[in-house]
Amino acid sequence: MNTKKRIVIALGGNALGNTLSEQMAAVKITAQSIVDLIEEGHQVVISHGNGPQVGMINNAMTDYSLNNPGQPMMPLSVCVAMSQAYIGYDLQNALREELKNRNKDIPVVTMITQVRVEETDPAFDHPTKPIGQFLTQEQAEEMEKKYGYPTKEDAGRGYRRVVASPKPVEIVEIGAIRALVDAGQVVIAGGGGGIPVALQGNHLKGKSAVIDKDFASCVLAQELDADFLIILTAVEKVAINFGKPEEKWLSNINVEEAKKYMEEGHFAPGSMLPKVQAAVDFASSKEGRRALITLLEKAKDGIAGKTGTIITK
Repeated sequence: MNTKKRIVIALGGNALGNTLSEQMAAVKITAQSIVDLIEEGHQVVISHGNGPQVGMINNAMTDYSLNNPGQPMMPLSVCVAMSQAYIGYDLQNALREELKNRNKDIPVVTMITQVRVEETDPAFDHPTKPIGQFLTQEQAEEMEKKYGYPTKEDAGRGYRRVVASPKPVEIVEIGAIRALVDAGQVVIAGGGGGIPVALQGNHLKGKSAVIDKDFASCVLAQELDADFLIILTAVEKVAINFGKPEEKWLSNINVEEAKKYMEEGHFAPGSMLPKVQAAVDFASSKEGRRALITLLEKAKDGIAGKTGTIITK
């Protein structure tokens, strides 16, 4: 039996921190757990979120534009690309250092990744994802008038820009990613859900959107024909009746059981629900594929079946 796996790991925000200094510290710990898997002989591809980072970049660009009349607003797709590069820079440096510490000379590379979405995706008609800084009503009205950006009042704290969150359809750079993985390199790809682009003839046009990184990681894992999709989160296992007296932690479940729990409303939208949905999509896409939801430091034990929530077809 071949125990070596091709694994896509979707890192959550807790693996990256919220500020530059937190990120630099967090990725050193993250790298240790990832290199543990590489030492086991697994092929590892890493994707990650970018919520705090792209928000920081978007805030800086918005401030600059609002305070410098005539300066165009930086497109969100460009902000996502910036976040991919600087998170990737920290991650690949930390991974390279940890590999060198263990006498392993394996190249690590960050792929600036575009992810195709459909312009007809209904999410574009109903943007709901808040991004960037809080604005006064006057600033929000100026942004809507000047740039056409929709804004919404956010829980009494002010107004924020809202964007669509369309479903990923295709990883544009999948050929290059696959070639690097086949060559034995460690690849960081699909950061922040990928740069959202729509196909217009032969042109890929950036879209003002945020793609859910778990859904994008699922597509990446499918297109790489991975054996495992590992979605990392802040708990060791997924629970039903979370926080209630009848709370139950799940170890091994099949796709039908997971769908039943989703229909019963056990998982919070914007939190655990997209992780379970992505895990179900991957596990159901081909016989033998498994999805694991767990803590970063438990990933190695999870692959061995010792912990975490494993979803199978």
